[in-house]
Amino acid sequence: MTTISKTEAAPALCRACSAPLEHTFVDLGKSPPCEAFLRADQLEQGETFYPLHALVCSKCFLVQLKDYVDADSIFDDYAYFSSFSDSWLEHARQYCADMTERFALNGDSFCVEVASNDGYLLQNFVRAKIRCLGIEPSWTVAEAALKVGVPSIQEFFGRETARKVREEHGPADLMSANNVVAHVPDIKDFVGGFQELLSPEGVVTLEFPHLARLMDQVQYDTIYHEHFSYLSFGTLLGILKDQGLTVFDVQKLKTHGGSLRVFAQLTGSGVQPVEKSVKALLQEEKNLGFRELHTYLRFTELVEKSKRETLKFLIQAKEEGKSVVAYGAPGKGNTLLNYCGVRSDLIEFAVDRNPYKHGRFTPGTQIPIFPPEALEEARPDYIFILPWNLEAEIRQQLSFAREWGAKFVIPIPEIQILD
Repeated sequence: MTTISKTEAAPALCRACSAPLEHTFVDLGKSPPCEAFLRADQLEQGETFYPLHALVCSKCFLVQLKDYVDADSIFDDYAYFSSFSDSWLEHARQYCADMTERFALNGDSFCVEVASNDGYLLQNFVRAKIRCLGIEPSWTVAEAALKVGVPSIQEFFGRETARKVREEHGPADLMSANNVVAHVPDIKDFVGGFQELLSPEGVVTLEFPHLARLMDQVQYDTIYHEHFSYLSFGTLLGILKDQGLTVFDVQKLKTHGGSLRVFAQLTGSGVQPVEKSVKALLQEEKNLGFRELHTYLRFTELVEKSKRETLKFLIQAKEEGKSVVAYGAPGKGNTLLNYCGVRSDLIEFAVDRNPYKHGRFTPGTQIPIFPPEALEEARPDYIFILPWNLEAEIRQQLSFAREWGAKFVIPIPEIQILD
């Protein structure tokens, strides 16, 4: 019998098509889970670091992390609350209005959101008296949704959960999945849940950061353990097709640095006509080389350059006696801080609107997090915006920083210093 040594171990398999994973997209070293913020009493305890090594499938071109961290541990005590972003709340409100009009939703309709967080989106359907249900794996934010009157259950979504919900509540006319398809280790079971729960004329919409934007804007900080997959349109279309769903429309969005909203229906229903946008985006991705392996293998060089530029700025600011404070403590920020090795010697502290994070410390780098009022007390020379996707909203919130001449720093895709 042939044995396999550690150096000859069989490669991991693609979670979408089961092909061997043999090619590196980018290796960001090791980092703790990005939402594992530390209490003061945990600072002298050990932290567990896991690889952030993204691979690309040479068959279906799904960019992905191995299952380094168990999903249950990531979402058990979750620190991300959607309602702390004003622009995201407005995005959700507009989405609900658009879907209500386009698909003629009314009091007889049933809408389901997967990964419904703190009820930020479904509260709009509650106000419109449209029956709805949130399915959320984290008790932390599910409880917040219940407190604002959004019906919610705490479950991971997949075929089994979908069957339970259908038995109890009936089929769904609209299913929403915003920024969650990348978060699931078993993407086939997750997508298959839509097929189980949708009504014959139902529609599912999925929003997710577009891999094309991640690559051309060098958004390496959006790679972290709770993001198991990084999707192009063509790759997701194939996954949906394999699970009995047909894409009939796609829209480009500005959210999260450049996202897609994909519309799908049960294969064979034919209720919704297939729009020209589907063929157009597939062709666009083909022109960008998204069906060629070498396109993905160039990303590491761009990431390493971005890291050097970030460290060069921070070190120079320190040598000049300038103070740097971070605004926001998002998951993406923790990838950047850990990959670049940035601690409180270079960024003194961070501020965040989420009270859950106040008095805690960033995972791995242990930078203290305070309420936003700490900015006015410290009056730093530079405000380093970690949630760069919310730059416009944040700069407006921090207009008072003009009083002492603070400058804003945007790290992605390259260092930008703005007055």
